[in-house]
Amino acid sequence: MSADSDHLPARLWGLLGALTLAWGFNWTAMKLALSQVPPWTFRSICLVLGSGILFLVLHLAGHKLSPPRGQWRRLAVLSLLNIGAWNILVAYGLTMIASGRAAILGYTMPVLAIPLSIWLLGERLTPGKIAGLVLGMAGLGLLLVDAFGAAQAAPLGTLLVLGAAASWALGAVLQKKYPVGLAPGPYTAWIMLVSGVPILAGAVLLEDLSALARLQPVAFFGIAYNVLVAFAFAHWAWIKLATSLSVTVFSLSMLIIPVVGVISGMLFLGERPSIAEVGAAVLVLASLATVVVPPRVARG
Repeated sequence: MSADSDHLPARLWGLLGALTLAWGFNWTAMKLALSQVPPWTFRSICLVLGSGILFLVLHLAGHKLSPPRGQWRRLAVLSLLNIGAWNILVAYGLTMIASGRAAILGYTMPVLAIPLSIWLLGERLTPGKIAGLVLGMAGLGLLLVDAFGAAQAAPLGTLLVLGAAASWALGAVLQKKYPVGLAPGPYTAWIMLVSGVPILAGAVLLEDLSALARLQPVAFFGIAYNVLVAFAFAHWAWIKLATSLSVTVFSLSMLIIPVVGVISGMLFLGERPSIAEVGAAVLVLASLATVVVPPRVARG
């Protein structure tokens, strides 16, 4: 296993920072959009338009876009786990619980992804990775305990977001074990489109699309942010990181995102942090340091 697979290389720090901000603030943007747009309609707009923009940019840049023959079934399964199930389950969950809490629950993904990567991929747990996992999970544990009352008040919303985390964990591992023969950009565009088409069909069959004609500016902003930032850019950045790093390092790197999600809820939705949330942020930042700082730097 290469050094890059044990730590986040410096060349990817900027990409992780951009992804963290894009997805961290997106929990607030989603909450704003879902206050006026039904879940299936919202997600279909994000996925279809987001993939369309990404396809256009890749085409203009001269990328090869067609998937290798014989890999459509693999592409469909990875699309369902990484994109389809996550997006629908989170969208419904967000209508029931606070955006900051949903971000925290969604990023319990490493609890399943890391054991699955050891079992299915043969990844090894170094002392640094173990320390990062313990620190990160301790931080999320603080937040989960703090959110226990809210979870009891909205058990279905909590279960939906936890289900989304489980789907993402399995998808992250399987896309390493059974990769599709595409560069990160075209692969991202295809899994968004493949998952977006059935979600669009669900929106047409299950929801009243006339709600789109009555959008207020805040909901329009939430949709625009999702299409341009959270989907067209951030999903590409996520795939780039996920395919460049081990599942363990990738999963621990993602733990900073719910901290930004909590801060976003504070700034824009009036959600207030507790002492547990402040403590969790410190633990998660320490966890991130274990996979960002190379061993030779850590030993000083």
